[in-house]
Amino acid sequence: MLDFAINAIIPLAVIAHLVASPYTKVEESFNIQATHDILTHGIPWSNTTAFFADRYDHVSFPGSVPRTFTGALILAGLSRPFEYFLSSPEKMQIVVRAILGLANAAALVSFRHAIDIAYGKTAGRWFILLQASQFHVMYYASRTLPNMFAFTMTTIAMRQLLLAKAVGAKSAKSAKRRRLALYLLTIAGVVFRSEIAILLVMETAMLVHRQRPSLAKEIIPAGLAGAAVGLLTTVSVDSFFWQQFPLWPEWIGFYYNTILGKSTDWGTSPANWYFLVALPRLLLNPMTIMVTLPMGISLKPLTRTSQDLLLPHLGFIAAYSLLPHKEWRFIIYSIPAFTAVASTGASWIWTRRSKTLFYYVLSNLLIITTMASFMASAGLLYVSSSNYPGGQALHRLHQLDATPGKRIFLDNLACQTGITKFQQTRDTWVYDKTEDPDQLLTPLFWQSFEYVVAEDPKRIIGDWPIKEKITAFSGFSLRPQDDELVANRMSRVPLGWQEQYYDLARVVRRDFTNGYWPVIRMQPKLYILERGQAKPKLADLPDAKLTLHM
Repeated sequence: MLDFAINAIIPLAVIAHLVASPYTKVEESFNIQATHDILTHGIPWSNTTAFFADRYDHVSFPGSVPRTFTGALILAGLSRPFEYFLSSPEKMQIVVRAILGLANAAALVSFRHAIDIAYGKTAGRWFILLQASQFHVMYYASRTLPNMFAFTMTTIAMRQLLLAKAVGAKSAKSAKRRRLALYLLTIAGVVFRSEIAILLVMETAMLVHRQRPSLAKEIIPAGLAGAAVGLLTTVSVDSFFWQQFPLWPEWIGFYYNTILGKSTDWGTSPANWYFLVALPRLLLNPMTIMVTLPMGISLKPLTRTSQDLLLPHLGFIAAYSLLPHKEWRFIIYSIPAFTAVASTGASWIWTRRSKTLFYYVLSNLLIITTMASFMASAGLLYVSSSNYPGGQALHRLHQLDATPGKRIFLDNLACQTGITKFQQTRDTWVYDKTEDPDQLLTPLFWQSFEYVVAEDPKRIIGDWPIKEKITAFSGFSLRPQDDELVANRMSRVPLGWQEQYYDLARVVRRDFTNGYWPVIRMQPKLYILERGQAKPKLADLPDAKLTLHM
């Protein structure tokens, strides 16, 4: 019963993060929009090119490179039964994300069972606690990034490898587990994220070095089968949806970003960034980095298994560090491995807490830092949930006006910060996302709308009074102004709770802290504009464009 309750922490944490922050950003947009289109419009079997052009988002907004529809197709299939019970598209987005999040949660819980066998139940329990207290994995587990589709497969593969390493390496069952692990890693790399090929090479090298598996019976068959299934899946699915044959999106992305070096357009980081910045941020708990992780890999009874588990991931991150463009999500597949090894150190400390003062102090520090990590994760969740003004703006606009037949313009920032087709809930409304600069400089274009959601009202031609300001996170303050200690009605935290919290904050500031109190600063990021009565004047046009388009 205790282990069931502990295991439940992972899916509950994933769902809590999803409910607190239900909107998505531009990085997730392709898969969430593709899932919506498959669910809403179905899959055509004739006149496909015209059907996609008329209804599917990826034709209007293809992005710099094509991406795979495989994950979206799976999510749409799994979530379709829920359409019969839910009337709101917004709720369907929650369901779609929940399915992905619960798949990743299940993979983590299954990995915990492998830790139980390899290191003992105490280590498995600490794995759950340490993993659940890490913000990034819990927050992004339900987000439709290609990395999180791959995360399910890499975590299951890691489970199989840990079991193969911890239990007799020469047994037939271990051979099957190795084949399955290599098979899953190959498919994940071919279909979802090409960098997993580096992890596959590192895992294969470690297996060959430590366990001497048969190349002819295990490694080559697993690799060939994984590559065949992955290529058959992605080429057939994506050639159809993109109407190009043959199409392998992950190869195109790899060529564009790595071989052509286009990923550097998004910024570069120093070679040590993953180790010095990303890993500490992802692991979060300082005890994990400074104490339990080094202990887990160095204690003699645990050393071999921990090294077999962790060294391939260290090699993967080191090799991937050679690429100048870096993002923490590129190495998220390795976090369960680091957490697993850290959990063995935590287990070692916990089971010896009554034997010496040293372990007693460390065990108490472990409890304190884990609780602090949960609190920090909750704080990061609150901050992150305040970064989706687009989704909040459209939700608020639907509350303000229920009249049918409205035309709404949504600018670029609004579409990048939370607005998806799942949020476009009014069947009779038209949601316009025009990006053509010539049209945006045409007064008659703006006269066709009743509402505009925009970042800068000054760029909107005509008479557009501000109906509502939508705020988003803009930083922290230790000595806030009085007007910053007010409830935010756009927050998903109940209004009554917010008011009680700010009442307490005012009392503490006044009587004890001389005005000091930590607050999250919010500032307007988007504006809901309603068309006024005045007609646009020629002077409203930017200086560079004074010709009326008729």
